[in-house]
Amino acid sequence: MTPKSMSERMSVIVIDMLNDFVTGALKCERAQRIIPNLKKLIEAARAYGVPVIYCNDAHYPFDFEVVNRWGEHAIKGTKGAEVIPELKPTDKDLVVEKRVYSCFYETGLDPLLRSLYNGEGVKTVILGGLHTNICVRHTAADAFFRGYKIIVAKDGVESFTQEDHEEGLKYLEKIYNAKIMTVDEIIEMFAKSRGQS
Repeated sequence: MTPKSMSERMSVIVIDMLNDFVTGALKCERAQRIIPNLKKLIEAARAYGVPVIYCNDAHYPFDFEVVNRWGEHAIKGTKGAEVIPELKPTDKDLVVEKRVYSCFYETGLDPLLRSLYNGEGVKTVILGGLHTNICVRHTAADAFFRGYKIIVAKDGVESFTQEDHEEGLKYLEKIYNAKIMTVDEIIEMFAKSRGQS
């Protein structure tokens, strides 16, 4: 399957690029390297009319992910749960809150995607953000189960370690048939799609 054949009805999904994950409670040092790439991808998506959806942890202090696994992070209503200033959503972007790893689990993401493009729905989700082997992976799983085509921006996702990042990408490609592309390749795909329309 070539990028050209996947170029219809796309949406960019930006996962957990929040203060707590980039500079705060669960800081990922490696997140810094993807900020410019994601900024470039988001701005291109907006320019080409591709919907941008931010999917953000918005935990309650008693959520099991907070209590039993990672400790307090991205608590709803706090600064830690806000998107980093460099990638702040505009009023034209869409925001979905989540309370576990997957952007689909008990959120409104799926019906939102299916309502876009005048009700014809998104066919391909483009995933970026944190972390390749956790929230990106679980979101990709749920996208796959729902029949979406998946693109992962390999220079627009990161993990705590290089090993986790690389293993995450391999898993996404092998198990969920994700197309692994650079941000520049994705933007080129946007341009080609515009040329076809």
